[in-house]
Amino acid sequence: MVQRAAKQATPDKRQRRERGSINPDDIIKGAFELAEQVGIDNLSMPLLGKHLGVGVTSIYWYFRKKDDLLSAMTDRALRTYVFATPYVEAKDWRETLHNHAWTMRNTFMGNPILCDLILIRSALSPRAAQLGVLEVEKAIASLVEAGLSPEDAFETYSAVSVHVRGSVVLQRLYEKNLGTEDGPGTELDDKMVIDPKTAPLLAKVTAGGNRIATTDDTNFEYALACILDHAERLIEAGAGKATKRGSRGQKTSSTRQRNKASAAS
Repeated sequence: MVQRAAKQATPDKRQRRERGSINPDDIIKGAFELAEQVGIDNLSMPLLGKHLGVGVTSIYWYFRKKDDLLSAMTDRALRTYVFATPYVEAKDWRETLHNHAWTMRNTFMGNPILCDLILIRSALSPRAAQLGVLEVEKAIASLVEAGLSPEDAFETYSAVSVHVRGSVVLQRLYEKNLGTEDGPGTELDDKMVIDPKTAPLLAKVTAGGNRIATTDDTNFEYALACILDHAERLIEAGAGKATKRGSRGQKTSSTRQRNKASAAS
């Protein structure tokens, strides 16, 4: 008995629209809907036309190629997902920056489309960078108010941002590889063969579920804590220097007053 090959899942076909009834907003919205079903990599103009119930030429009228459509989707994502707004308060900078980092990570991890558009496809996009300038400025200003120098505040926020984005992208790329012909096991952690005799420490920690190539929640929190600990030490060191400068200033002022008193007598 010959078995039939399983048919690839396709989006539900809609009733065909009238000519001229589609607009760019409808196309972008439909593209997001379709991407949720098939992914960004498998999104195509013909498939989107079927999903929207229009001829593919109606889509090409507004978006000449898929890259133009993806750029419009990325702009929409950047404007819509306001979670990306840095939220840092000077009075409890560590807690708010910590919570911001975890919110960013969890949101991207829970939305592969968002990750593909913003973190992977548009990582170096001038548009993506420009939209965040004012919000990053606010975050850095709060860290400066908390006691960091402008340079240290910038490096601290930058380190947190890179840590979040890097951890999510590594996990996303691993998930993408699961669908390739290489299949499971394409992650470095899965390929590593650790002999307890030659690498006893690695064998012990990896046996407990620790990972090297990608960041799980434990690794993510550990590295984040290291960044925040360093920033806290910088703030404490700055406060100590300010106290010493204040003490020296008071001593100098007292000396001048005594000298004036002696000269007067």
